[in-house]
Amino acid sequence: MTHAKLEDLILDYYNVQADYPFEYDLQTAVFRHTGTGKWFAVAMKISWEKLGKRDKSKTDIVNFKCSPEIVESLVGEERGIYPAYHMNKAHWLTAALEECDVDTVSWLLSISYDLTKGKMQNKR
Repeated sequence: MTHAKLEDLILDYYNVQADYPFEYDLQTAVFRHTGTGKWFAVAMKISWEKLGKRDKSKTDIVNFKCSPEIVESLVGEERGIYPAYHMNKAHWLTAALEECDVDTVSWLLSISYDLTKGKMQNKR
């Protein structure tokens, strides 16, 4: 999967476009809930080294919020799933887009979206 495909997927499923909030970094995309502004996914390009590999080349990743049980069961067990880069490792995980299939990314995206809904959205 590519960063562009991820953006298309999120737009198709959730009608949310990427937000690029860091003026110094036009590659890091934040996906937020409409209304609350809460993040449900963060996509960026990082070095494989930051995921524990001996490779200085860069790859596209996305961070998703998940329950600690899901994080614990997937990190190190599922191809392309790593401890969260630059986020709380108990509640977030990182998916390397080139290693994950669309079904895995879609599933993690739905979990993250639901977990980060505001209280008013959950009541509806």
